[in-house]
Amino acid sequence: MKKKMMLAAAAGAMTLAGANGAMAQDAGWDVARKGDWIVTGRVTQVSSDADDSIMTAAGADSGLDVDVGDSVVPTLGFTYFLTDHVSVEAILGASQHEIRAQGGATDVAVHETWVLPPVVTLQYRPMPEARVSPYVGAGVNYMVFFEGEDKNGFEVELDDGFGYALQAGADVALTGPWTLNLDVKRVWFDTEATINGGALEADVGLDPWVVSLGVGRKF
Repeated sequence: MKKKMMLAAAAGAMTLAGANGAMAQDAGWDVARKGDWIVTGRVTQVSSDADDSIMTAAGADSGLDVDVGDSVVPTLGFTYFLTDHVSVEAILGASQHEIRAQGGATDVAVHETWVLPPVVTLQYRPMPEARVSPYVGAGVNYMVFFEGEDKNGFEVELDDGFGYALQAGADVALTGPWTLNLDVKRVWFDTEATINGGALEADVGLDPWVVSLGVGRKF
């Protein structure tokens, strides 16, 4: 379901871009140019396909795997245009995820945590004056885990750290300075999970899809 949502969003952006890519600037909307900002409020789904094995301190497979729940949250995007075609974006937001241990007849919540995953990307916009202006980007992120709550007698520690991201999306001009934004990011990030003081461990590849829909305003 997560991948279907991501693929549908990406296909929608590509379809719109193909249908409108050759369209010149219309008098009804403002084109963002060098030195402009776009601030975008979004609804964002963060989905991880993590299913890494939980190992014992001796390195044996416990028979359990990690499952990380999805989260839908509000986020903010800040985009600055370095040139008409090149922009840099930073996103801010925090998502909450439940972590479970699953395997055989076992399916138990072990931890719940908030994650602050700021992502900064450099974007290229091939058709900045089109009504549907697609873009691609690449950048870095830093995952910070906070307000963690242990569950069902487990004690879990998660390591913060850096990752990297790829991005695709489109801004659809509405009227004046307003735009509709569709954005898809894939973030690659591994964290080390230490359970019950090291009795169990897992190297977890979170690697979330970050799919957003929102409305932006040019300044």
